[in-house]
Amino acid sequence: MESRLKKIERLHYITHPVAAYTLAEQTRLVTEAGGKWIQFRMKQTNAHTFKGQAEQALQVAREGGATFIINDDVLAAKMLDADGVHLGKEDLNPLEARKLLGDEKIIGCTANTLADILYLQTLPIDYIGLGPFRFTSTKQKLSPILGLSGYKTIIQALQRQEIAIPIIAIGGIRLTDIVHLFEIGVYGIAASGVILNTSDPKASCTALLTQIKQSQ
Repeated sequence: MESRLKKIERLHYITHPVAAYTLAEQTRLVTEAGGKWIQFRMKQTNAHTFKGQAEQALQVAREGGATFIINDDVLAAKMLDADGVHLGKEDLNPLEARKLLGDEKIIGCTANTLADILYLQTLPIDYIGLGPFRFTSTKQKLSPILGLSGYKTIIQALQRQEIAIPIIAIGGIRLTDIVHLFEIGVYGIAASGVILNTSDPKASCTALLTQIKQSQ
């Protein structure tokens, strides 16, 4: 399922604050490994810190030729001239976000159910992050786990209704899950811990990219 409007990468890296790497350093590790999509996610911080960290990561992403998406904050995405925004269920309505950002920017939204997707796909958005696949410690307030069978049921329902919008699987995805997710029709995956929480994040990212290419 190709995007209706814009190029959506198959691997979405989501930044996550850790002691070992700044968010800009994470961005560099991913882009140097060949990753072309960074979702800047930084919770529970003040606006000044957020802006400073986002500007640094954005510069690195630009140098690496990567798409740079701001998590949650539409106004920050507009101010920084990021490539777009990813909206959770409690964030600004996508219709309002589109008015603020314009037609050229990317808007993605979070979904946890088929009903969520059926609603979201009627709005001016470009992709949907569907999850969680399994338990993940990088996100609080986790929704019910979908698992492979949950994804398969949802993807098949979308196919029957001829709904074509890129579905990005998210939530505790491992390297060995990729082939199975692509087999059932998932467009791409979002990753954080599977890259970051390893002894060699760059090599881990390369391995994911290789597996994605082989699984398409």
